[in-house]
Amino acid sequence: MTGVGSSTLVSRDQPVVVAYDQDWPERATRLITVLRDALGGIAHRIEHIGSTAIPGMAAKDVLDLQVSVADLDVVTPIFDGPLGVLGFSRSDYEVDHVPAGRTDDPADWAKRLWIRRSHPDGDVNLHVRITGSPNERLALLFRDWFRVHTDAIPAYAAFKMTLAESLPDLDAYTDAKDPVVDLVIVVTEEWAASVDWHR
Repeated sequence: MTGVGSSTLVSRDQPVVVAYDQDWPERATRLITVLRDALGGIAHRIEHIGSTAIPGMAAKDVLDLQVSVADLDVVTPIFDGPLGVLGFSRSDYEVDHVPAGRTDDPADWAKRLWIRRSHPDGDVNLHVRITGSPNERLALLFRDWFRVHTDAIPAYAAFKMTLAESLPDLDAYTDAKDPVVDLVIVVTEEWAASVDWHR
């Protein structure tokens, strides 16, 4: 899903969704430590997001991490150097999918995306979003809702696996998945309001 962590527009390869890997959280934790040292205090926080951050969820074997910052234009040239040393390259993808039914200005869903592929420590999408922005918030809400509602994981995982097997490339996979994710978002927002969830 483009709004909560995905590799859309990163590769046209056919998506491969695999069963949950118990090593994903540890890999993410190790990389977060490295990134904190490399990026410094300009990175307000760095979190593991997306399907690999949800125990039991099938996913592409690509970690999604989110870095929250105050200003994308300021951090972009600052991050290029240290991220390049770590094997990342910046994508030209700079805006997330705005969920259906929302009337937000797409500029409010701006981001920067660095990717790492064919690396000994695994593939990674590094989403850099503005602290307090709707896309930063949604990535965290989506993850936290599934962590609480574990009964929803098998159905969503099965959907993703079937979709990946049926479609020829990652762009088609993302386009087909986004409307379903938009439905999930409606439910997550209702839950967030009911439990006063906020990040």
